[in-house]
Amino acid sequence: MATAGLHGAAQVVAIDLDENRLELARQVGATAAVNSGHEGWADRVRDLTDGHGVDVAVEAVGIPVTFGMCTAMVRPGGSVANVGVHGAPVQLDLQDLWIQNISISMGLVNTTSLGMLLKLVAAGRLPAEAFVTHRFALDDIGSAYETFGDAARTHAVKVLLSR
Repeated sequence: MATAGLHGAAQVVAIDLDENRLELARQVGATAAVNSGHEGWADRVRDLTDGHGVDVAVEAVGIPVTFGMCTAMVRPGGSVANVGVHGAPVQLDLQDLWIQNISISMGLVNTTSLGMLLKLVAAGRLPAEAFVTHRFALDDIGSAYETFGDAARTHAVKVLLSR
């Protein structure tokens, strides 16, 4: 959400089940937020894109249903970027995606853009601090893991440990 506008996206749509994460997405760059737990969420995305679908869909959760959502909402000629870590097989409806000329990219997180991202944070162009929802002393790492592990209840996005 925070970097999409820097790459030229005129509209950035956040989709999530959690209202707290949707609010954070709005704060860091989303121009619209859609709760996928509400009926009609896909229609809302279509309305936001004048019925065409999104240019790029980023799957960042790592579960089959969100990958399917991405392939369903991307416009013909669009791209799906899979950055979520999947622990279960995902169905790929190649016969449908091929005819729509959909590109799919995926891979492990790398550090090739780290230097640029750190410069953007230092220049105040990326709101990195907004993602830190909980702070713990390093000695309290157990509580930090519990908090992050129960993010639905604690509303944890990123947990910061410090000495």
